[in-house]
Amino acid sequence: MSNVIIGVDIAKLKFDVARLYESKYKHAKFTNDAQGYANFIIWLASFGDINVRICMEATGAYSIPLAKFMADRGYFVSVINPAQIHAFGKSELIRAKTDKADAKLIARYGLQAELKAWVPLPINIRDLQAMTRRIEHLLEMQQMEQNRLDTADPAIIPSINAVLLTLDTELKATRKAIHDHIDNDPDLKNRSDLLDSIPGIGPAAIAHLLVALSLHHGYASAKQAVAHAGLAPKISESGTWTGKTRIAKNGDSRLRKALYMPALVAWQHNPVIRIFCERLKANGKNGKAIACAAMRKLIHLAFAILKSGEKFDPNFLLA
Repeated sequence: MSNVIIGVDIAKLKFDVARLYESKYKHAKFTNDAQGYANFIIWLASFGDINVRICMEATGAYSIPLAKFMADRGYFVSVINPAQIHAFGKSELIRAKTDKADAKLIARYGLQAELKAWVPLPINIRDLQAMTRRIEHLLEMQQMEQNRLDTADPAIIPSINAVLLTLDTELKATRKAIHDHIDNDPDLKNRSDLLDSIPGIGPAAIAHLLVALSLHHGYASAKQAVAHAGLAPKISESGTWTGKTRIAKNGDSRLRKALYMPALVAWQHNPVIRIFCERLKANGKNGKAIACAAMRKLIHLAFAILKSGEKFDPNFLLA
């Protein structure tokens, strides 16, 4: 059989699947582990289907192992932004919210959408992504322990200090590992040097940009990269009413967080960003709006520099 869509709703411990063919569904549930993946393959084979398309939401650590397992075995897998599935569900006026219903919804989305095959990140990018996320987790733990220290009973202060010391050691080790990982990979090193030429962008932002703007993502334009970061302006208006313009915030929150401080630094020290920001300020934009615009501008600069292979040149950009 052809034109078979498999919708997958995946969670931490299990995943629900809905096979959609000729407007009829078959539902099954599997454990989210190696045995569950194998049982899923057996279940699919029982139908004798060909040209099966598997559609699932991007849920990070929960979805990627299954997506990779199926793609490695020759299945067409498409990993979709959850916001797209949510918008599709709203258009159908769906009220039911169960794992089974969600799997069916994802299958229906896959039936009408132009699905793109998911391709796993190259190992060098995947490792870099894992290390940047590890830095984020260590910083979160460090902040939690620091907050405890502020109100801690004297009896446990030595313990908290010991944990903080360990976290500091791990942060230094992980940052060095990121530096060495980039330095030992010719492609990453070259792209890192290009990004490092942009005033305001430091090592942390470079690592995040190397992941976000990797060739794997294949953005056709800087505008697409900005949308990926959730920094595209969201305009609210209806008839004669016009609301505030905000950023979409439905993309890569880690990249937004990594670019915030660099944007503020670039506002002061990057001639291209400084002129851009001062123009916005003269037009009455507030500080937060200007910072978000500076973040967008940094992505545009990074995208252009990586695409051209030429380092940042303020004279050329201001010409």
